[in-house]
Amino acid sequence: MESFTCSKFPSCYSLAIIITLLYFCTTTTCLPTRLLVQQSPVKSNSSSTEFIKTSCRVTLYPDLCYNTLSSYASTIQTNPTELANAALSVSLNEAKSTSALVLKLSKGLELRPREASAVKDCVENTRDSVDELQQSLQAMKDLKGPEFEFKINDLQTWVSAALTNEDTCMDNFEGNGVNGKVKDTIRGRIVRASQLISNALALINQLNQ
Repeated sequence: MESFTCSKFPSCYSLAIIITLLYFCTTTTCLPTRLLVQQSPVKSNSSSTEFIKTSCRVTLYPDLCYNTLSSYASTIQTNPTELANAALSVSLNEAKSTSALVLKLSKGLELRPREASAVKDCVENTRDSVDELQQSLQAMKDLKGPEFEFKINDLQTWVSAALTNEDTCMDNFEGNGVNGKVKDTIRGRIVRASQLISNALALINQLNQ
């Protein structure tokens, strides 16, 4: 029987080279590379949550700040811009929820004229607040570039206006004989929304430090 040799099959040499490379790759040559990939540093969730906790100390409501943002740790990592963005998103969601509640109360309750006027004004205030926070979130997407100072100033203005509108809503209920239950229901939501917006503004201010 005629013996098999690679000289009769040119492609055999290529196959032999591939087999040899695979052998060394699985034993020695490629081992350091695999270990390097496996051991590459990855920011742990604990470092991200610690970053959030530390950053929240600059806010007026640090516990609320940490409790509402820690669940976004995997997205935030240790990025101040992502932290501010998450704070704005949380604030917007709360503002939307508050606005919807106030609108529902304005339509679902038999209110006296003074109460109706206060709730109507509050509907407009909370709606404006939502609009301003939406503008702020949009602006967060385009902060980089030579006009950073101008953009961050606009962002601070919108968030400050949103905070003012929430506060103005509550001012409408002071001293005008509004039903205590209506006032307390709205106050609870407005206070929380205002605190979240205040925290977001504080974190945004840190971007300009």
